[in-house]
Amino acid sequence: MTRIRNAITDDNRRWWTLGAMCFALFMIMLDNTVVNVALPAIQKDLHSSISGLEWTVNAYTLSFAVLLVTGGRLGDIFGRRRMFLFGVMVFGLSSAFIGLSQSEAWLVAGRAAQGIGAAFMMPATLSIITNAFPAHERGKAIGTWAGVSALALAIGPVVGGFLVENVSWQSIFFLNVPVAVLAVVVTVAATRESRDESSTHHVDFPGVTAITVGLAALVLALVEGNDRGWGSATIVGLLAISAIGLIAFAIVERRVAEPMVDFGFFRSRSFLGANLVAFIVSFAMLAMFFFLALYMQNIKDYSPLQAGVRFLPSTVVIILVAPISGRLSDRIGPRPLMTAGLLIVAGSLFWQGHLAVDTSYSFLIGAFVLMGLGMGLVMSPMSTAGMNAVEPSKAGVASGILTMSRMVGGTFGVAAMGALITGLGKAKINDLLPAVPAAQRQELANSLGAGGAGVGGQSGAAVQDAFVYALNNGLRIGAAVAVLGAVLAWLLIADRAEAPAEAGATDVVQRAETEAALAEAV
Repeated sequence: MTRIRNAITDDNRRWWTLGAMCFALFMIMLDNTVVNVALPAIQKDLHSSISGLEWTVNAYTLSFAVLLVTGGRLGDIFGRRRMFLFGVMVFGLSSAFIGLSQSEAWLVAGRAAQGIGAAFMMPATLSIITNAFPAHERGKAIGTWAGVSALALAIGPVVGGFLVENVSWQSIFFLNVPVAVLAVVVTVAATRESRDESSTHHVDFPGVTAITVGLAALVLALVEGNDRGWGSATIVGLLAISAIGLIAFAIVERRVAEPMVDFGFFRSRSFLGANLVAFIVSFAMLAMFFFLALYMQNIKDYSPLQAGVRFLPSTVVIILVAPISGRLSDRIGPRPLMTAGLLIVAGSLFWQGHLAVDTSYSFLIGAFVLMGLGMGLVMSPMSTAGMNAVEPSKAGVASGILTMSRMVGGTFGVAAMGALITGLGKAKINDLLPAVPAAQRQELANSLGAGGAGVGGQSGAAVQDAFVYALNNGLRIGAAVAVLGAVLAWLLIADRAEAPAEAGATDVVQRAETEAALAEAV
């Protein structure tokens, strides 16, 4: 610590601060992508069900989505550095907790805690950078921040695959601990505190509680619906609680002085359209990556590293195309780019929806490239459309809402696809193995998440066929959802590029744009 303090001067303090923020951001982005390739190893080690694997992703995504705007708001009130340090410590400690997991419940609880930490870290990184750098250097700093995020997104599946294959799945979480320690040390030594001095220090606790209850109950119902039965008292009760929570949230937000979500933003068709598109693209992308990771490792027998490398065509193309589409949206408007991008995403999903147990990877390369191209065309224009639809002074809050829509969409995508695969896969097993006793067929259905691993002979082949059949149908439905997104983008998004309302607003809009666009690539 002393050595670092001695190296920090008034001239270089801002660059040390940028380094700390980049360390933390790298940790968040990397953790999102490495987990997918570790899912089969986690399933084998902890004997997790499909529901358990879904909650490995959903617990993180849900707590992150629910608390993202709250984390940014608390940073404005109590200090951005303070909330950032809190988030880093929670993230690092929960990562260590996960690495020691001995059960599925232990793992899911740790992932939920990680999401809480990330929700305090993510909005603080950009706010701290903005306060640390003068306007003439801010673009360079944010460019570095963006480059680190893109790097983490690209190498995440490869790093995750290497660690899972050569060390253990726990190692991908232990990796966060030294990174978190370094980020804390540098932040304490270099970063100055900042806050919103005009804030009334009001925290919308009723709103946070209502949306947490509403979303958690809804996703739990989606994940558990097939196992418990959609007409069961438990599922009906969860859906009722969800409806009550979300309606209460809407009522509360209209009455509090400083709401977590200002529903007035949604009077703008472009802002509404941008949020719907954010929900849809995340719905499609996260569900695809989640279940194709299972397909590659459980059906195709790829190692975690081999599976991770095979996702690179999508992530690399996103990194290359997203900045270009952002510049194009200033010239021709975001609507044509978003519409074209969503149609390309739909084409990619429809292409992928023709898999077989013996399909070679070469069949998927073109589809993965198309997915990256489509996502790259959507992300930056989507952010531009959303940010240009609100007052420049509200760009930060609007960005938080857009990111929350993306996170919730990803949660719905994984949960809905899981319910679909479980339901269709079980029905297919019943068709393929009518002579097998019902109890045994149920056991086979429970092994769908593992692709029938450990099940030999005709039964094992039937489970694999059932998984691929259900996956294909899920991907085709995802393609239809993406087409719906293209229609919504064309109908709701403004048909031409909109200039910022005032010249001084440019930095604010660009910052919010960058945050939402980069987070979308997760």
